[in-house]
Amino acid sequence: MKNTGEAAREVDVVVIGAGQAGLSSAYHLRRTGFEPERDFVVLDHAPRPGGAWQFRWPSLTYGKVHGMHSLPGMELTDADPARPSSEVIAEYFDTYERTFGLRVRRPVDVRAVREGSDGRLLVETSAGTWSTRALINATGTWDRPFWPRYPGQETFLGRQLHTARYPGPEPFAGQRVVVVGGGASGTQHLMEIAPYAAETTWVTRRPPVFRDGPFTEEFGRAAVALVEERVRQGLPPQSVVSVTGLPLSDAIRQALDDGVLDRQPMFDRITPDGVAWDDGRHVDADIILWATGFRAAIDHLAPLRLREPGGGIRVEGTRAVADPRIHLVGYGPSASTIGANRAGRAAVRDIRRLLAEAPVAA
Repeated sequence: MKNTGEAAREVDVVVIGAGQAGLSSAYHLRRTGFEPERDFVVLDHAPRPGGAWQFRWPSLTYGKVHGMHSLPGMELTDADPARPSSEVIAEYFDTYERTFGLRVRRPVDVRAVREGSDGRLLVETSAGTWSTRALINATGTWDRPFWPRYPGQETFLGRQLHTARYPGPEPFAGQRVVVVGGGASGTQHLMEIAPYAAETTWVTRRPPVFRDGPFTEEFGRAAVALVEERVRQGLPPQSVVSVTGLPLSDAIRQALDDGVLDRQPMFDRITPDGVAWDDGRHVDADIILWATGFRAAIDHLAPLRLREPGGGIRVEGTRAVADPRIHLVGYGPSASTIGANRAGRAAVRDIRRLLAEAPVAA
């Protein structure tokens, strides 16, 4: 922790993260009478507004974004579908923060959350320490890209990169590319890269599931319920997409017909010049692109010992079962943009009840 020599600043609520989940939570705090900087503070480690969206690759235009839902209290309207989503959403978030006076502090790195005195929590950051009665953790997953480990990985002479650093398709021109991962990012990367690359190979651990037909509200609720059950059991959350499958769009149909989305089973090892299977097959590669998803960025909560033996934090609604002062918004079933909005409202409602019941330390 940075030692500023200053006493911890006291607030009722600290919100960590200013993406969709954090801004939704801050909006509901303000709307129900909490004053920014006096009663609550929003800490964000990103250099500017936009949450994780500001780091998305430039070829992910707003028109390609699946299911972006407006923040509460202000619609996102008339956005140009051809503009990069990183620009559109960053501008929208910036306007939102200013419109509602949320006064987000950035860049602030939260290093640890610890037990304090008088029933408070201490939030240790690069900008000093806050003492708080409740915490809304809205840190998402972008800062924790998941890199699987395979034998021989360190011997590969080409380039390895993750979706988190995907630069768009042009740098793959003339290269032999192996794309790993069966989610939305993996398929989007493949379809973008294929016209540029010398050769592409798509490998996934499980056969991809393509969903034909409309995404009904009933289907969506059932998918969210499956994700919710995992976090209720204290298991690491899975994405909603991993449960729903991939929508069978016209672009995906064409890529299937063209052989771009010709899925191969997961390789068994990595060689200096490619990837290999135990049946003797080998594919030469210049680049391995890991579209293998992300994990929840919650390491700063480690001093509180909230993790269950299964590896996740057990959550009821948004509340950590082990500590009712802590709410995880945008975690598990609330990781979608509409889910984050609803979860922000629910978390604030529970926190108001908690603070009303708990005596304020003199």
